[in-house]
Parts: sequence; structure tokens; C-alpha cells
Amino acid sequence: MRIESPDVEAADALADHWVSLAAEQRQYGSHLRTDANRDAIRESLLRAIVTDGVRVARAEESDEFDADRDAILGFVMYSTDGRTFETTVSRGTIQNLYVRPPYRNRGIGSDLLDAATAGLEERGIEVVKLEVMVANDAAERFYRRHGFEPHRIQLAKPVESDNHSKDRE
Repeated sequence: MRIESPDVEAADALADHWVSLAAEQRQYGSHLRTDANRDAIRESLLRAIVTDGVRVARAEESDEFDADRDAILGFVMYSTDGRTFETTVSRGTIQNLYVRPPYRNRGIGSDLLDAATAGLEERGIEVVKLEVMVANDAAERFYRRHGFEPHRIQLAKPVESDNHSKDRE
């Protein structure tokens, strides 16, 4: 396996993998639509490819992964944060990390995460952040093994709630 920067021709395949990622995340409570966002993520991926914010894991002939040579096994997408507010550290974000199900638990995710972190570090980033669905225990364990710790908790609730009831006491 090799980790590399993809060219723009990979955008369609990466968008397909993102759709798979989004579909998987639905079981953990994600509200993202899958196919309805394919064009939007393809455009985001193209921008990220051009700005060197994507790495892919590709199969090689000598791999034990039983995949066609050059097949995409997984990808990571990352960027530096905008500078709207002054902060005490420079931050980067990992937006997406996906490894195709047959190739999980073989170190590919770790290699992709390391590549993204190195790419951000080269840009002067001091802190890397990402989001994990609260119900996705396996993803949380993976990121904690790589040194990620909770920094901020995002809370959500449906707008329809007891607080809006006309029958309140």
C-alpha cells in the first residue's frame, strides 16, 4: 500500500467513497444525506485535491489487501482552519477519514491519519481537530489511541420539544 496525493481524476471515486462514509454514519445519528450530497462533496474534494488537502491509500501488487493495483483503499481530507478569530494556537481539521470496510483494522486508517497530521504540521499547524459521532465508539477509540482527547462537546436536540408545548405548566 502507498499513501499519496490524488489527482483530480480521483474526485469521482473519492465522492463515491464519501457517500459510503455518509451512509455508514447514519447509524450513529448523522443527518447528512448521502447521494444528495455527492455533487457538493465532489466539488469540495476537487478543491481539497488542488490545495493538497487529500491523501489516498492505494493498493500495490505486493499487498496482502486482495485489491486491484491502484485501487483506493481509503482516504483522508483535511485543511487548515480559517483565521476569523485570533487564537493561541494554529488549528487544522480532519474533515473525513474513510477506509473501505474490507480493509479496516490493518493500519490504513492510522497511516492516513499520520499523513494528514504530517501535512498539517508542514503548514505550521499546532493542533489537529476532528469530529466523531458520539455513538461511534469504535471511531472514538481509534482517535483516542492516536492521542486525540475531547476538547469541545457539541450538543443537539430537535426543535420540537417539551419547551415549545402549549400545555406547559
